[in-house]
Amino acid sequence: MAIDDKERTLGELRVRSSADQVKQLRLWAAKWPKRTWAVEGAGGLGYLLAQQLVSAGETVLDVPPKLGSRVRLLATGNVNKNDPHDARSVAIAALRSKELRPVAAEDHAAVLKLWSKRRRDLGSLRSRARCGRSVVHGGLELSESRTANSGAS
Repeated sequence: MAIDDKERTLGELRVRSSADQVKQLRLWAAKWPKRTWAVEGAGGLGYLLAQQLVSAGETVLDVPPKLGSRVRLLATGNVNKNDPHDARSVAIAALRSKELRPVAAEDHAAVLKLWSKRRRDLGSLRSRARCGRSVVHGGLELSESRTANSGAS
């Protein structure tokens, strides 16, 4: 959804998540050369779309889900999400909020290293737990003693 500075709807487009989503959005939005995209939860569920837009040279703002929810509540009287109201709420939140974080392109190599380290750490925890060694996870110590003749008397 595109809105102007008076919150009037300029246009709407529904796009399915796909490899072409950014291409479709940019073609549709070409009539507004001075534009800023608002993505709800750009660090969470909206991460991929936000990063794709930034990589394509677009300006993107991260609208926290809680802010979008508050605008929805004020506009409709409830916080239930549905696409048309949700898109409008996010657009209005981006237009009116002065302290939204602009989305920056992530260093994908650094992100992959973090994921790789996390996977390695989880594998290590699993191995230690299966071997009966004490495992500390989230501040809790988990220990399981396994012996070859457990259960034998």
